[in-house]
Amino acid sequence: SNSRRMMVSSEFKGFQVDYMLYIEDLKVAFSNLLSTPNYKLNTQELIDKLSALYRSRNTITELFDMINQMHSINDSIYAHCVNVAMISRMIGRWLHFDQHDLDILTCCGLLHDIGKLAIPNDILNKPGKLTDEEFALIKSHPKLGYDMLVNQDVDSRIKQSVLMHHERYDGSGYPNGLTSEFLPDFAMIVTIADVYDAMTASRSYREPLCAFQVIENFEREGYQKYHTKYIYTFLHQIASTYQNNRIMLNDGRGAKIVMLNQSQLSKPIIQFDNGECIDLSTTKDLYISKVL
Repeated sequence: SNSRRMMVSSEFKGFQVDYMLYIEDLKVAFSNLLSTPNYKLNTQELIDKLSALYRSRNTITELFDMINQMHSINDSIYAHCVNVAMISRMIGRWLHFDQHDLDILTCCGLLHDIGKLAIPNDILNKPGKLTDEEFALIKSHPKLGYDMLVNQDVDSRIKQSVLMHHERYDGSGYPNGLTSEFLPDFAMIVTIADVYDAMTASRSYREPLCAFQVIENFEREGYQKYHTKYIYTFLHQIASTYQNNRIMLNDGRGAKIVMLNQSQLSKPIIQFDNGECIDLSTTKDLYISKVL
């Protein structure tokens, strides 16, 4: 499969090294922010290094495959922040943002979960069900992160994204249950990147979802929780990235994606090796379970 070939390539091994080195830089910066009074976070240095990591990949498909492979890293907060930063930057490019806004958006993604560093690891990584008190503590991380950055000389959109990346357009999010008219654009882009990376990572209660399963989850919610333009742009680009890619169905059969259904991106038209084609939007029981 494409992903297996990628994992043994020299390019992926180089990406792994650069990725891990960047995480170490991020740990130092975050640690200094938490422990050193009046520490000034150098966001431009963090942005420049991450931008170089982003540019090191040849194609969007390759970048997504490499990001997915980095989900095995145990430092989930830092790896997740790096992934969300790169996915946010990708969305900004698809939306034709200028260089300055791309950099700010990247930093929004990079810092969005910094508040989790104030929460004990045994709660963050608890394999079983959280108590109400533990869940309330985890839900406080946007405010904790905002408080860490409130006196930093950084763009206000970064602080907004840290505080609001769990808010939803329909008011169902937290910490303040804000609705669409109060939610800034950059925070809503980071929200989409955050949810996508979380869904494609493994959890104690489920296997990682493939891109088309994530798209189906977004479609099932009816997009009402997210900025319509941003979520549709993102999902359309993700689905298009895997055009002509081989996939595996939930019944174990392999096939190739030959055409997208614009009204149901999670259910493209696929072709089996014998030439038979199926429109997955017309089937109830079949779905894409893995991108090969």
